[in-house]
Amino acid sequence: MSPVINLELTTPELSFTASGGATVSRTVHPSGLRILTEKVPGAASTSVGFWIAVGSRDESDVAYGSTHFLEHLLFKGTRTRSALDIAVAFDAVGGEHNALTAKEHTCYYAKVQDHDLPMAIEVLADMVADSVLDAKEFEVERQVILEELAMADDDPSDVAHERITEQVLGSHELGRPIGGNPETIRSATLDSVIAHYRKYYVPSELVVTAAGALDHDEVVALVVKGLEHSGWDLSTVASPATRRDTAEVSLQTLPGSLVVARPLEQAVVALATPGLHATHDQRFAMSVLSATLGGGMSSRLFQEIRERRGLAYSVYSFASSYADAGLFGMAAGTSPANAGNVAHLMKQELDLMADKGITDAELERTKGNIAGGSALALESSDARMIRLGRSELSTGEFVDRDEALARLAMVGLAEVQDLAKQLAKAPLSGVVVGSVSPDVLDGVITSR
Repeated sequence: MSPVINLELTTPELSFTASGGATVSRTVHPSGLRILTEKVPGAASTSVGFWIAVGSRDESDVAYGSTHFLEHLLFKGTRTRSALDIAVAFDAVGGEHNALTAKEHTCYYAKVQDHDLPMAIEVLADMVADSVLDAKEFEVERQVILEELAMADDDPSDVAHERITEQVLGSHELGRPIGGNPETIRSATLDSVIAHYRKYYVPSELVVTAAGALDHDEVVALVVKGLEHSGWDLSTVASPATRRDTAEVSLQTLPGSLVVARPLEQAVVALATPGLHATHDQRFAMSVLSATLGGGMSSRLFQEIRERRGLAYSVYSFASSYADAGLFGMAAGTSPANAGNVAHLMKQELDLMADKGITDAELERTKGNIAGGSALALESSDARMIRLGRSELSTGEFVDRDEALARLAMVGLAEVQDLAKQLAKAPLSGVVVGSVSPDVLDGVITSR
């Protein structure tokens, strides 16, 4: 097989063999609907996801948080199934079903035994294509979401990550919280959410992915049958929705510090800078850099801040990539008295990596860590299903595990240090959530 398969929107059928003997197939239906499967030898279960390439960043004409609101409502029933019917369908077979709203997509997914796949596809198709969006249920779910937001606001780590994202991504729509905020959820109207649903929940926007024990042609037939049975007209010829523009945008970053005062026993410290977008040439170097800096127990942040100094239980780095922007950061939980010191140490470790790079031993250990983690992840049909969805929606190419490892192997010491230099020179933002003084990050966050 070719090491990289380009998922051209104009190619109606694709099929190829991936690593481990898995067979990946893709059908672009005349309606614009796209269906991708990965048949995994020896699998006894299947994961299936119904993806819409619309997330919180796409809410220019509705109240912020409406995409997440809609995700909740699709579990409240269709014309032929109640919310209880949907729940019972999966509980009765020991299956799992859920959904997620992200900044650039929404996904409704399930994992079942292979013989229960027809049921899973039928129910998910019904939810996506024939949701009732009842006014009474709308108000019930409004309160549920407000409770969800309140729960997140009680979690200092969630608060720190939301605030640092806002600081780094600035006025860009990616900087908004996925779930909105209490004010926008209270102001959301059923009519606007229905309009959002009708605009985006159409065949040309839908991608269905499945991985595990399956037959591709059977999955295609089940998806088409399920959607048509639930009221979608798939007879109209249409092109699949175009993918997002991947040209990197200029961010209006707000370098500086923010303290969110909370009467907590521990403070959460987060530092971050603009990172890399999803298809950036340096994305494999970013994986190595982030893992070496703060990706595990042998990472520099863990060893320096937890093992040597005992200043934190949890300390790590993180990287988020989107179509046209990204974010890189570090975070830790520590006592309020040590928050400033921990922030200084995190910045110091990034600067040290920029100045001196990493060692040969660190490079090889990190590559082994990433390769092993990738192999273990792909034992799960969930991970394979998600990989198909992200390949189709985000990058437009399927990168097989063997090719991904080959690209990882090409990352060298100089490339990691060059990226560290870029990050160390970028505008740095900082957030601390806890009972700390307003000047806790003085000397750490400076104009660059």
